[in-house]
Amino acid sequence: MSQPPGQLTFVAPRRAKPARHLADLSMADRRAAVAELGEKAFRADQLSRHYFERLTTDVSAMTDLPAGSREKLAALLPSLLTPVRELTTDGGTTRKTLWRLFDGALVESVLMRYPDRVTMCVSSQAGCGMNCPFCATGQAGLTRNMSTAEIVEQVVAGARALAAGEVPGGPGRVSNVVFMGMGEPLANYKQVIGAVRRLVEPAPHGLGISARGVTVSTVGLVPAIGKLADEGLPVTLALSLHAPDDELRDTLVPINTRWKVAEVLDAAWAYAARTKRRVSIEYALIKDVNDHEWRADLLGKLVKNKLVHVNLIPLNPTPGSKWTASRPEDERAFVRRLEFHGVPVTVRDTRGREIDGACGQLAAAE
Repeated sequence: MSQPPGQLTFVAPRRAKPARHLADLSMADRRAAVAELGEKAFRADQLSRHYFERLTTDVSAMTDLPAGSREKLAALLPSLLTPVRELTTDGGTTRKTLWRLFDGALVESVLMRYPDRVTMCVSSQAGCGMNCPFCATGQAGLTRNMSTAEIVEQVVAGARALAAGEVPGGPGRVSNVVFMGMGEPLANYKQVIGAVRRLVEPAPHGLGISARGVTVSTVGLVPAIGKLADEGLPVTLALSLHAPDDELRDTLVPINTRWKVAEVLDAAWAYAARTKRRVSIEYALIKDVNDHEWRADLLGKLVKNKLVHVNLIPLNPTPGSKWTASRPEDERAFVRRLEFHGVPVTVRDTRGREIDGACGQLAAAE
């Protein structure tokens, strides 16, 4: 259900919760959960190794577990995501999967294999409450928050496909995870932090992905950015700015009516100072809306001499949208103005556009 223009939804609708899963829990909590089932606590370590290292949930294959224990322990490995449809492009190296959650909610994830890395773009909410008018997900409204395990399962599913050699290029592993799928990650803070911890903790606690390979995006929830800086997780913060001036950003990114550009950037610089990690400024270039050279100059002045990188995103088309990508000459001029100010800048590869899997296109439609 779409939202009225500018309306924000911070609190997700109350709905039934998915079954508790191993990936929802810290190792200490897994041991306690196993003990509750009448099993020895160390079985949690074995179960974790199967899930996070061997990428399996098939208890019949877990021959190091007593046969009489397997069915009981299977309660900690419920099925959370059911694939509905998979679309591929780039010779099969970009794969978008539509998942149905236990309550019928739909989310999408995208796997992108490059010569030197594999990136998983994951969803953290079914829908999104931030209502950015140029984003297909934002126009859908917020259905519910996802659980920690539902988020992690998207990555594990990608890891499983890579390990099985299902993605062209031979067996591989996920090296990067970006929270840039459906949802505003920092509006589902507790579950997203739990997922990040599962992703970066070494096996058997988690998947053992480098924290430096994890990016958490936000439209600018200032208090949550401060909390994230205090977590001790050196993940990259990606700030979806899209306009350097409050007048335009109030319209493009409605959260700006709550926290203005200056406040959001101050929070980003504090994050960079605390984590020593370069902040990524995400900026979707929209024809005749935010791609003027004077806006590039303003952006350059705001971010120069900071620990920052500007990531320009040619706007990806969404059905019924009145907006489209900037002209190539305007895009080039925007880049030149930022470079004039000494700001590191790149234009993002629009992989997945053909399957509506690129930035801002995820709408989870059957």
